[in-house]
Amino acid sequence: MTSEPATYGLVLAGGLARRMGGGDKGLIRIGRETILERALDRIAPQCAGIVINANGDPARFAPFGLPVVADDVAGFAGPLAGILAGLDWLAANASAIGWLASVPGDCPFLPRDLVARLHAARTAAGVPLACARSGEWRHPVVGLWPVELRADLRRAVVAEGLRKIEVWTARHGVALAEWPAEPVDPFFNVNTPEDAAQAQRFAALEETLAV
Repeated sequence: MTSEPATYGLVLAGGLARRMGGGDKGLIRIGRETILERALDRIAPQCAGIVINANGDPARFAPFGLPVVADDVAGFAGPLAGILAGLDWLAANASAIGWLASVPGDCPFLPRDLVARLHAARTAAGVPLACARSGEWRHPVVGLWPVELRADLRRAVVAEGLRKIEVWTARHGVALAEWPAEPVDPFFNVNTPEDAAQAQRFAALEETLAV
């Protein structure tokens, strides 16, 4: 039984995937499952529910049986627009839940204790936001967001044109939840065909280690 507040999960699948030649990176198969299947297998048990942020035809995600919400900010505004869309969806559809945990849709090895550790980090630091770090790398998109800040986020994204996550989170205070980067970085993401090949090797190693 965990003590953290009920938290919804947001999978950010709205990237342009230019380095993969376009398409949905989450639908690339790593081992026996797609990246998105792997991500959902890890994040869903930690959350009260899951929503996918993706632009374009939502029917391509129909097999997952999850709500799909698109950005409502004009143009490709990046991950802050996806986080805002998730917060707006949560406020409209599950208003009793005050927290959203976001993860990229191209990370096949997410930690199974992600949500609990993000909450623990922001509680210990006395700040409203948290993000993940593995080794020396911060992962601003892997974060914890309170619904009560969504109006402020909308002002930043729409009125200011803000696009950098770390600029906005610095205004409110953000804690870091730490993970080791070895033997498999839990936030390794697939951006290129070479990354996909590396993820295949990591998946085989993960099976060996029974992670």
